[in-house]
Amino acid sequence: MTKYEDTYLGIDKSKAHPNALKLLEEDFFWSNGDELAPFGSDEGHEALCEFRRWRKENPKIEVGYCLAWVINSVGEIDNYDDYNEENIVDEELIKRQKADPNFDDQHYIYTLDTSIIATALGQLVDEGIIEIDYKYYVQVAINRQKIWAKLSDGWAHKDEYIRRLSIIETVLDKA
Repeated sequence: MTKYEDTYLGIDKSKAHPNALKLLEEDFFWSNGDELAPFGSDEGHEALCEFRRWRKENPKIEVGYCLAWVINSVGEIDNYDDYNEENIVDEELIKRQKADPNFDDQHYIYTLDTSIIATALGQLVDEGIIEIDYKYYVQVAINRQKIWAKLSDGWAHKDEYIRRLSIIETVLDKA
């Protein structure tokens, strides 16, 4: 069970697990207003809140079930095993998706990947771990986000966003 009360489910460094404090050294991890931060965007904040609601209802269930729910509900991917390097982390595929006016890359790439990253980091903040069996899905999200950002022509913050994704990747390796 987390130390967060129902009245506010956002990020709060003072309530974080000691292991999270050790691993999440950069200030951006603790921002609730920085759009480039894991919990600062609306998508990341909502994912953290949803994780905490889910965890409250499922205190003993592996977080993989929460990630599967995120992949299914946000990404509309029926089988969460289809969320993998082979199927979705491909620069040419992402280029085509971004160019397709009928494909909402902001939702199906950015929102989905951000939600997966924030869910896993939420577990780290609250419980001090990211379950090893599900780190793969977080790595997939990071890898796809790096490509998506690189291909986002005209986005002034893409280099900083990619830098932060690399920091998150380092945290993922250590968690």
